[in-house]
Amino acid sequence: MKLSDVQRLQRDYPRIYLACHVRHVRTGSTPYRLSSRDSAILAHLDTTVPITATELASHLGIRTSTMSAAIQKLAKLGYLQRQPSGQDRRVAHVTITPRGAQAMAETSVLDSARVAAVLRRLSRPQRNRALAGLQLLAKACWTFMIENSRG
Repeated sequence: MKLSDVQRLQRDYPRIYLACHVRHVRTGSTPYRLSSRDSAILAHLDTTVPITATELASHLGIRTSTMSAAIQKLAKLGYLQRQPSGQDRRVAHVTITPRGAQAMAETSVLDSARVAAVLRRLSRPQRNRALAGLQLLAKACWTFMIENSRG
């Protein structure tokens, strides 16, 4: 039986997740002081493409006031930066900083050592193709998320 593209993704993504997933760490158990919600927020940010707090709150199902407090905390820790919108000073565009990207990687639900071990099973060309494919899929997901949070 030939699987559809949707079925293939539904089959393969959980395999990646389950092979590399680790328990969520508590806020105080790491030097980064991130809750799992904080890590999820950082995981949804990009270094160059900004998103508004409202768009992010809508996507993650978090109240705007809760998101505002989380963004304030993460900005204070140096994990993200806010840029006021040119059109509306009340709206801030948010991006992750290099320090935030490091904190997110260190507190990710995907264990770095497991991910590295899985990647080592691939030849360099295979690894490049796999990562390029994931990047392409992630970019499409990011665009989809932004477009659907505005509606």
